[in-house]
Formats: sequence, structure tokens, C-alpha cells
Amino acid sequence: MTPESPNTRAHLLTEQVNVNSANLDRLSTLELVELFNREDVNTLDAIASAKQELAQAIDIIADSLRQGGRLFYIGAGTSGRLGVLDAAECPPTFCTEPELVQGILAGGIGALIKSSEGLEDIASDGAQAMVEHQIGQHDVVVGITAGGTTPYVHGAIESAKQRGAQTIFIACVPANQVASIADIDIRLPVGPEILSGSTRLKSGTVTKMALNILSTGTMVKLGKVYGNRMVDVAVTNTKLLDRALQIIQDLTQLDRDAASELLSASNKSVKVALLMHWNQIDRSTAEAILAQNHGQLRSAVDSL
Repeated sequence: MTPESPNTRAHLLTEQVNVNSANLDRLSTLELVELFNREDVNTLDAIASAKQELAQAIDIIADSLRQGGRLFYIGAGTSGRLGVLDAAECPPTFCTEPELVQGILAGGIGALIKSSEGLEDIASDGAQAMVEHQIGQHDVVVGITAGGTTPYVHGAIESAKQRGAQTIFIACVPANQVASIADIDIRLPVGPEILSGSTRLKSGTVTKMALNILSTGTMVKLGKVYGNRMVDVAVTNTKLLDRALQIIQDLTQLDRDAASELLSASNKSVKVALLMHWNQIDRSTAEAILAQNHGQLRSAVDSL
């Protein structure tokens, strides 16, 4: 449902006045921090109330990506920026191709650092973004809008559904305030903001939490994780090299020098390195076994 008018937002949960912060400008600095801390507890409760929908979303996304699909986050303002952030963190964390998880922001890349809020009111722009990214039946589109009314997001969801994609809607208002036609409807009501209407606060926090769960849960399902280790980490800088070596050391009991030699022999692939060491096989054999198991280290190990 596309919102009827920009003048009908006063009833939205995200726009209401928080009685707990009515004297915000009179609080001491410590009292202000304590208030933020108390209010942020609501984000945990909101995530807990949406756990079933989050789990369903993870399964749908993982299944779509296994079939060659892609995951898109789309939004405006803070919501859109959070989607871009989560997408950008997937390649270094899980060694995914940049095209696998993408963030689409109203106003484009420039809107990351400069406000372009007026562009969120154009539903046809959201629909056009789906055309430009050639959204298809194996893709998943996640529309993010704290107040639930952003026309840009609703236009994208409607277009994505018409193109056969799976759709997910994330908002911080209850469904009886703003409806959605998405396949999965994730609601994260955290109550009125400490600074009235500033949804970059609790709404932004709970949105980031939800996206963390969606992307990480999906990558776990896709075999990007062994135990709780990011064994598909992209070794692209000193920090990530250290992390890769630490994973190898912890799981093989090798010393630092031996772990470094093993990582080099594996062409900087932690999964290949572990398989090589555990089964005393060469790199090409380990790579072939991983390929046969669709890149899943757990099933590759079990197969041997």
C-alpha cells in the first residue's frame, strides 16, 4: 500500500512524542545517557517479537541465493544507508561477490553523505530501480522504512513482486498503521523516539540489528561459517590476515609460522587451508572437494 498523503503521519508510532523524554533539554549529561540506555532496551524486545518473521526471511533469502539469486536492500535516509552498510560488509566478512548483496539508496551514492530526503517521495523511482537492477524471480528485495510510509520503498516492493521476486518489508510501526503487500512483513516497534521523530535513534538501532541477523543468518545457511568462525573471510588487509591466521591456529593447533605457510599454500583460503591440513591433501584436491559440497566446509569434512 502506498501512503495516501504526507500529511497523515501524526498517528504513526515513530512520530509520537515520548513522555519519558519530555524534559530532555533539562537533563544532566549522565541522566541523558541513562535515558538512552533505558529506551534502547525496547530494541531487544522488538527483535524478540519478530523472531518468527526473521527466521522465515533467512530461509527465503538463503534458498534464493542458492538458486543464483541476489539480495537487495532498498530504502531512503537512515534506513537506506543501513542497507548499504550491511551489503558493503558482506564481501570482506563472507568473501561474497559484490553483486550478491546490494544496497539501493534513494538518491544514489551521493545520498550516503548528503541528505536527499525529497527523493523518497517518488514511488516510480523505487520501481525504476528494480528495472535497472534487472530484478528477477530468484532475487529477494528487502524494503526498509522506519515509519513504513516511504513511497520509494513501496514502489520498489510492488515492482519487485510484479517481476517475480520474493519481497520482505521492515518497518518500526505496527501493520494496522501502515500495511504492506510484501511476502514477509517484519515489524519492529520500538516506541516513540527520545528526540521525537528522529528515527535514526531506536528505529535505526533495531533496523541494524535486524539486518545483522538476516545477512549473518543467511551466510551461515550458505556454509560461509564453520562453528562460529568466519572461514570465508577475505584476506585483504592486515586485520583480516591476522583473523584468518588465528582461525587456522585455533582449529589446527599449528603455530603462527606454520599457519602462515598453510594459508599461503591454500591461496589465502581459510576453508581450503583447513581441509588441506585435516586430510593431508593438496590444494587442488581440497578445492575440488569443496566445490562438490557447494563450498560448505562442514559437509566437505563429513564427506571425508
